[in-house]
Amino acid sequence: MIFYPLGKYILLLKAVFRRPEKWDIYRREIFREMVSIGVGSVWIISIISVFLGMVTTVQTAYQLVSDLIPKSIIGSIVRDSTILELSPTISAIVLAGKVGSSVASQIGTMRVTEQIDALEIMGINSPGYLILPKIVAAVITIPMLVTLSIGLSILGGYLSGTLSGAVTANDFIMGLTEGFRGFTVTVSMVKAIIFAFIITSVSAYQGFYTSGGALEVGVSSTRGVVISCIMILFADYMVAQLLL
Repeated sequence: MIFYPLGKYILLLKAVFRRPEKWDIYRREIFREMVSIGVGSVWIISIISVFLGMVTTVQTAYQLVSDLIPKSIIGSIVRDSTILELSPTISAIVLAGKVGSSVASQIGTMRVTEQIDALEIMGINSPGYLILPKIVAAVITIPMLVTLSIGLSILGGYLSGTLSGAVTANDFIMGLTEGFRGFTVTVSMVKAIIFAFIITSVSAYQGFYTSGGALEVGVSSTRGVVISCIMILFADYMVAQLLL
């Protein structure tokens, strides 16, 4: 039950990364998918990131009950938790619901309406033509979205802390700058790239092997989102275990 779908998934990826017939067609599709995945997700990532930073600051300030702990630690906690965990993981789970369901439903609809069969009859590598541009676009744009999320989360934490009086602006900025390790950003980008690949490839796999009608397209879309979220959390643990 585990090895059969895993084998199908690996064989699909092998077909996806086969040498393209015409790079120009793939290039246009990649740019189109970058607009759909990246630009189309800016607003939802921005809103979620600001509130994540605000909530993290408020809860951290609430737990600091001792006067012996400097208030600047709030900025350090918000910075590290945002970079290492909140921005890459929460953004990936949100994008799994938005991007993953869209990818699975698009490809699943093409499968049940026999459009994929028509591509294969014409001699086109359908996995490469349909899935490769989505994977490449996600791997490029999702790290950018995570970078945006980190900046907005820290900004939201700064605004929340200073406006509520939980921490002064100087203390928060001091906490942001003290003890910063650039390697945490590297870990965050590694997570973003792996999560982007998981979201698109798993959802595309579910859509590509859809059989039946419109009802099965919805089932494949839901299954793609659920499996993507589980794999994101598993990959999150593995990257943290290996790199930290």
